[in-house]
Amino acid sequence: MKLFRDRHDRPNEPERREPLFHLDHPRPRTRREFLGQGFIAGLGMVASPSLFGLLRKSGNAHAQACSLTAGGSGRIPFICMDLAGGANMVGGNVLGGGPGGHLTFLSDQGYERQGGLPAASNPNQDPTVIDTTFGLPFHNDSPFLLGMLSKTTQPTRDGTNGILFCARSLNDTQNNMHNPMYGIAATGSSGGLLTLIGTEPTDSGGNSINPAMWFNPAIRPTKIDRPSDATGLVDTGRLVQMLDTEGADAVMAAVERLSDAKVDKMEITEELIVTDLVRCAYEQSTDLVSIYGDPTSLDPRLDPFIATGATPIFDANELGQSKFQKTSAVMKLVIDGHAGAGTIEFGGYDYHNGTRATGERRDFEAGQAMGACLEYAQLTGRELCLYVFTDGALDSNGQIDNDPDGRGKGIWQGDNSSVSGAFMLVYSPTARPVVDPAKQQIGHYRPDGSAETGATEISNSPESLAEAVVANYLALHGEGDAELDAAIPNHRIGSAAPVQDVVGFTSIRG
Repeated sequence: MKLFRDRHDRPNEPERREPLFHLDHPRPRTRREFLGQGFIAGLGMVASPSLFGLLRKSGNAHAQACSLTAGGSGRIPFICMDLAGGANMVGGNVLGGGPGGHLTFLSDQGYERQGGLPAASNPNQDPTVIDTTFGLPFHNDSPFLLGMLSKTTQPTRDGTNGILFCARSLNDTQNNMHNPMYGIAATGSSGGLLTLIGTEPTDSGGNSINPAMWFNPAIRPTKIDRPSDATGLVDTGRLVQMLDTEGADAVMAAVERLSDAKVDKMEITEELIVTDLVRCAYEQSTDLVSIYGDPTSLDPRLDPFIATGATPIFDANELGQSKFQKTSAVMKLVIDGHAGAGTIEFGGYDYHNGTRATGERRDFEAGQAMGACLEYAQLTGRELCLYVFTDGALDSNGQIDNDPDGRGKGIWQGDNSSVSGAFMLVYSPTARPVVDPAKQQIGHYRPDGSAETGATEISNSPESLAEAVVANYLALHGEGDAELDAAIPNHRIGSAAPVQDVVGFTSIRG
């Protein structure tokens, strides 16, 4: 049974990825507006660390960061999903509630407003619609949930839990400081090849920006939005084609020793770190051949779990679509340890176009991408922290979309930042992560469906929300306030209330 019809079922309807035209918006002018309405996808470029960023490391940086390792730093893999445009996050997807959590039900009007839910299918009237398959409560007809279910098996679902952040963010602006990747990197997370990757050629790797004070040009995300970008990260020339990997490794090691001897004889007047940098380049060349002599090892199209096995996560048709190409490339690099953290941006989430059906289909696709990431972590026996956010939100007045793909729900009418939110899902291969029941929902919503802006330090500040994500990531490692202070000096959270008030996860590292 199909959850949503394919285009050949609707021959007179436009392609599913048609741009969204809004009568209540001016013509798109900025890149963010084009992206949110689905007019553009990502552009291709690769960003490299700046020489300044390398030189500003301390003199012993060579010993700490020079050698390449296949597994990276060993921290929990971290992936952001950035839904550009202002997607529905709560009500119709994750269920949020009042001060007591999701079981403190909102009014019928609140669920209608933030989720477009008819009275008969909201938790206030029918608590059986609450689904906790992934630990975090979703509406049982949530397209996020249905998409995740379509890509996961029971072991993945049993090993996943999550928390909801009840927090506003601004509509129709790229300036929400949502993206936490630099903060994640500052905790010590890095990959064997790269520290950060993203599907957009921006400082954050996605649509929403990173907190300005966190930016580090030395680790600016490398753009990865297709399998060839992943395999193109390593190029050892024809050396491995002419020799086997062991032989090529030996040649490169000999070159390194010769070059190292030359460096020792050079009269270098710069700081010792310049010499270190030259040595490091040769050492990394050796490591590149030794570890990544076969670039196809990074290709998700050749991974049995993702594409070539008996029951792959993506079929051939899906891997021909850009949204799943970038999902597969980022999730493989991050979860396999080649990158420390990555952002997957999906455009076209400003979907209040007079229907419900468009938003349902696009949310289902985002759910498929979320589920694919979680399933790949389970199949490879690794942990995963997945953070999902958007810029702003949208609301409904209860008018029903009678298209079958509208699923009997309210039409999305327009932007409404007050009903926004974000959530984290964490998978562990050993057992479902433990969440403090009192903090599975951070903050709360008013009966009318709007976020209570004074509930917590994150409720009205995307930058503080990004800090809270980092604090929860640290908690997953058994780390706390001291590590947060070191990673993010002068952080905002903790100034008016204890940091632990916005931390729901406990350690999954023993």
